[in-house]
Amino acid sequence: MSGSHTVPAPGIDYVEVEESPRFQELKRRHRSFVWPMTALFLIWYFVYVLLSSFAPGLMAARVSGDITIGLVLGLGQFVTTFAITMGYVAFANRRLDPISAEIRDDLEAQEHAA
Repeated sequence: MSGSHTVPAPGIDYVEVEESPRFQELKRRHRSFVWPMTALFLIWYFVYVLLSSFAPGLMAARVSGDITIGLVLGLGQFVTTFAITMGYVAFANRRLDPISAEIRDDLEAQEHAA
């Protein structure tokens, strides 16, 4: 069968979809949120870890009663995680979902036409 040529089944050319301007815009918008947020959170996290290791006196400083700066910053890590998640959901709903819906609708139309 060395000379045989198979014709691909009709369907969606996903490489073409991935290279389309709308999909590229979707990826660009996604990266515009994800990379800066990831960088900011990692910096914030490593500052917390470094302060815990190299500034134990600061982290042990009392804010009120038994509540220390270290405890407040540690709990702030959780608050930040939830805030970023809520921010991403709002961002995705507003800036990503409309484009993804268009792309999905076009793909479904192509699939039904095939």
